[in-house]
Amino acid sequence: MRNLLHFLAKYNNIIVFLILEGVALSLLFSGNSYHNTRLIKGLRGMTKGVEEKIFVARRYLSLGEINTSLAAENTKLRNRISRQINEEKLLFFSVSDSLYNQQYQYTHAEVIGNSVNKQKNFITLNKGKKHGIGTDMAVTNSEGVLGVIVGTSENYSVAMSLLNIDFRLSARIKTNGYFGSLTWDGRDYKHVILSEIPQHVVINEGDTIETTGYSAVFPEGILIGSVSDIRKSGSDFYNITVSLAADFKKLNYVNIVGNLKKSEQLELENLFK
Repeated sequence: MRNLLHFLAKYNNIIVFLILEGVALSLLFSGNSYHNTRLIKGLRGMTKGVEEKIFVARRYLSLGEINTSLAAENTKLRNRISRQINEEKLLFFSVSDSLYNQQYQYTHAEVIGNSVNKQKNFITLNKGKKHGIGTDMAVTNSEGVLGVIVGTSENYSVAMSLLNIDFRLSARIKTNGYFGSLTWDGRDYKHVILSEIPQHVVINEGDTIETTGYSAVFPEGILIGSVSDIRKSGSDFYNITVSLAADFKKLNYVNIVGNLKKSEQLELENLFK
């Protein structure tokens, strides 16, 4: 109580001024339609501004949920497109076959762990066995190839990143169809090396590099990157630097691609090895 009295005594002039100012403004706005209208418009403008800021904040906070929804929708569309493509290739299909001869099944996942600065980099995802994820499934995103699943638990999976010196991928030049082996040399996370392309082949900087579909893991025609440098090695093959399409430092959501006919293909191929 003493502190309150001390405060009032110290600032009594300011308090009296504010009270009188409030009374004066009240009389001004209540007795003058012009000023009253200006006050109402000013208050509405302030309220609208606050509401817009609140809306922007809410929209920002809901981006995670929106991204998850978009990833799920993209997965559905990929599966639908894959089914339609295979249906067009068939004159007939079994009514009991719910997949209509679909070869690849797509699902989405969120990246919860990733590295780019090691010699052997891996990507951790938030889906595992109970979500249908298994080893040797391809991992991609809207930009291109990312890696391949090498380990799973019930709720999580780990993919060997394309940025791993043990990773090998069959890749081709889109313009002419020549294919070779794609690897990472452990240096720059933005570039990989395409080898085994003969030196008589015409290659230009900017040519698109994509998957061949020769393995039982990656579908054909998935973007990898573009040619950024071409050098002749001591052998009869080029040493081609490929600029990756995917930015491995900005991975959020990925697509996991499962080959439904992988076992059949591998079983037949193993007979001739």
